[in-house]
Amino acid sequence: MANVIEVSNVYKAFGKGEGMTKVLSGASLNVEKGEFVSLMGASGSGKSTLLYLIGGLDRYFNGNINVCGQDIGKMKEKDLSKLRLDKIGFIFQFYNLVQNLNVEDNILLPSSVKGKSKAEMKEKLDEILRITGLTEKRKAKPSELSGGQQQRVAIARAVIGDPEIILADEPTGNLDSNAGGEIMKLFSDINKHKGITILQVTHSHKCASYGDRIVELVNGRTDSAAEAAEQPEAENTTETAE
Repeated sequence: MANVIEVSNVYKAFGKGEGMTKVLSGASLNVEKGEFVSLMGASGSGKSTLLYLIGGLDRYFNGNINVCGQDIGKMKEKDLSKLRLDKIGFIFQFYNLVQNLNVEDNILLPSSVKGKSKAEMKEKLDEILRITGLTEKRKAKPSELSGGQQQRVAIARAVIGDPEIILADEPTGNLDSNAGGEIMKLFSDINKHKGITILQVTHSHKCASYGDRIVELVNGRTDSAAEAAEQPEAENTTETAE
């Protein structure tokens, strides 16, 4: 299978001089098309930083990152924005919904940016509402939904444009264990039935276990879970930025 994410020898630091904090120190990671990969590490280990670099939300780094065959570091901002819109779905811990829009309008936001009308998207909208269990909530505002339901809206918004990749940053971090488990089952179903590649950052071993593979971030470098288990002393190392 072809890799849709290729991270090679990536370094990232915040600040300068004596105040500089190294976050990533030669991180490397390959994710194949259709994989569901969980990225774990100690709090502040740089997990989210690496995810944002892969998604092109932060462009300042040393090393190489290729997403869907394109070199993130060399892309013009216009082309990178198009890549994010067409190929990547983002899901964050705090949902990032527009509070004055109802469920279906929140889900359709990326499609409207692409110039597609609600009528054009009706069939896809109905399908994703059914998949996420939100059909009866389609006219509700975010304030009328539980945390788990709001995260389902965020997932539906990320999936409706048929991205190749979903990047999820602590998607269950603001939910109780039951709601978190439901979200992870939904991710698993989307991965299996739609073939969308998922890379999630999580601190939860239970959530990580839903993936095909766990990658640990230790001392700013990525290792497989098995390799990291051989270095327990490294797991206690933390950085000041995530």
